[in-house]
Amino acid sequence: MMNHSDLYLMMTVTGRKRMPDFIRLYKDKGLDLHLISLGVGTAAESYMRLLGLDETEKMICMTIVTGRKWLEVKKAMSVRLRIEAPGVGIAYVIPLSAIGGKRELMLMTDGLDYERGAETALKGTEQELLIVIGNQGYSEQIMDAARKAGARGGTVIHARGTGHEKAEQFLGISLASEKDIILIVAPSEMKADMMKQIMHDAGVGTRAGAIVFSLPVTDTAGMILRPQSEDLEEEGESAEAQETADQPKAESGEQA
Repeated sequence: MMNHSDLYLMMTVTGRKRMPDFIRLYKDKGLDLHLISLGVGTAAESYMRLLGLDETEKMICMTIVTGRKWLEVKKAMSVRLRIEAPGVGIAYVIPLSAIGGKRELMLMTDGLDYERGAETALKGTEQELLIVIGNQGYSEQIMDAARKAGARGGTVIHARGTGHEKAEQFLGISLASEKDIILIVAPSEMKADMMKQIMHDAGVGTRAGAIVFSLPVTDTAGMILRPQSEDLEEEGESAEAQETADQPKAESGEQA
C-alpha cells in the first residue's frame, strides 16, 4: 500500500514530441528536478499498435515524488494529458530506500512536503539498486569510489538534467546539464558504506558532483553479489590448500 509521505522514483516513458507536455505539467505541480534520457521501444509491432505507440524512439524522465504528490500528478495526467488514451505514454513509481547526504535530500525533496521517516520503504530486501547521478565524463571516478566499498561493476546511461537553479541554491555549486547515470546493484549490507564512499570521493565538491540514492531490489537472477574481499579470501584459501597438496610426501615424512 502506498504511503503518502514516502519517497518514490517516478518514471515517465513517452514519445519525444509528447515529453514537453509532461514536463510542463510537472512544473505546474512544483516538480522541477528531472533526469531525461533517450530510449527505444522494443515491444512487438502488433502490441505497439494496440497501445497506439507507433513512435519507437522514446524519452524517459525520472523524478522524485512523495506518494501524495504522485496521486496529485497522476490525476492531472489523466485530466490534462489523457494518459489512459493509446499513444500518450506511461508513468509509474518505485519506492526509494535512501538518499545520500542531508543537503542532497533537501534538494531532491524541495517543495514535496516531505518529513524524514524510516529509511527503507520495503523491509527485508537483500539487494539494493544504487542510482548515482554525476557530471558527464566522471563515471570512472564514481565507479572507482564504489569499488573501494566492494562494488563489482555498473551500467552508465547518459541523460540531461534540469532544475540547476535549485541545485545551486541547496548545494552552492553550478551543475552541468549533461549527466551520467550509474546503476549499481549491491548487497543491502554494503549500501551505506558504498554511498558514503561515493559521496566522499565523487560527491558534491568534487568535479564529479555526484548525488546518490537507492531503490530496494526484491529479487535478482544471474548475479552473485558478494564483496570482492570474500572472493580474495577464498582465492587465498584455495591457493594455500593447493600448495599443501603439492608438497612432496617425503617432506611430510621428515616432519613426522
